[in-house]
Amino acid sequence: MKITASLIDKLIRLRMGETLPSSAIRGEWVEELLRDGVLISCSHGSRRSIMASSPQDLEQSLKCIDERLGNLDKMKYLLSSEASRSEQATETGNSKLVPVRSCPGFPVNSYEPITCCLNGRQIIINPEEGSFVFIADWQSFSVPKDVLVVNIENMENFRLVRQQQALFLSMFPGKQILFVSRYPQSSDLRSWLQTVSNQYVHFGDFDLAGINIFLTEFHKYLGERAVFLIPQDIEGRLQHGSSERYNAQYQRFKNLSSDIPSLQRLINIINKYHRCYDQEGYIER
Repeated sequence: MKITASLIDKLIRLRMGETLPSSAIRGEWVEELLRDGVLISCSHGSRRSIMASSPQDLEQSLKCIDERLGNLDKMKYLLSSEASRSEQATETGNSKLVPVRSCPGFPVNSYEPITCCLNGRQIIINPEEGSFVFIADWQSFSVPKDVLVVNIENMENFRLVRQQQALFLSMFPGKQILFVSRYPQSSDLRSWLQTVSNQYVHFGDFDLAGINIFLTEFHKYLGERAVFLIPQDIEGRLQHGSSERYNAQYQRFKNLSSDIPSLQRLINIINKYHRCYDQEGYIER
C-alpha cells in the first residue's frame, strides 16, 4: 500500500465522521473494511459514498491492515514534516515508515587543494588519491566563483581524476577545477548548480544519449554557462568507437540536434562514423 498525505487526510476525515465519495479511496483493503462493516457504503441515486461505522473500529482495523495507519495523526505529521529516519524511529520505533533519502548530496573531488565553504566554515577539498569527499549539506556548500565545476558522469572517471589530469590541463590551463558527480542519482547536484554562478563543464560519454543528458538535464537549467567537454582528438577516437552502442541508441536519438555549434559538430561526427566512444577511454593507465 502506498501511503500518501492525501490518503491519510481522507482517512482522518472518515474517522471524524465525514462521508467521502466511494471513488476517493479504493483497493482490496477498502473492500475488506466494507465486508467487515467497518466502512458503510451509502447510495445517493447513481452516486455512492462511504463512511465509518465508528472511529474506534476504523483505527483498530487500519492498524491491523498496516502498522503505518495505526496512528493517523502521527503519520500525518511524519509525512508533512519529511521527518528523518531518526525522528521516525523515536516516534514509532520504525525508521522506515515513510521513505526518506538518508544520504542526500553528491561527491566532490580534486587533484589540487580548493578552498570552499560548508555551513559557514572553510573547508579544503583535497582528497587523498583513492578517496573523495561527500557533501551532504549541499544547500550550504559554496565554491569560489572562478573555480570551474566539471561534472563527471561515470564513477570510474570521477574516482581517477589524477589519471586524466593531462586532459584537463590541456583544455582548461590555469583553472582550478572542482570535480562533481551526481552519484547517487538525484537532482541534488543540479539544484546546487542552479544556486551558484560557476562555469559548468559536462564530461560524459561521447554518444547521442550522453549529449541528450547534457541538453535536457543540465543545459536546459543552467543555460549558456554550461558546456559539453569535447576533446580535440575525439574524432580520431570515434573512428574506432562502438558501432553496437550507436545502433542501439539510433532509433531513439536519430533526430537529436543542438543550436550549440560545437555540440552539433560532435553530433555530426558521431552520425558520420556511426560510432560512440565512452569517456573511460581518457583514463591513462
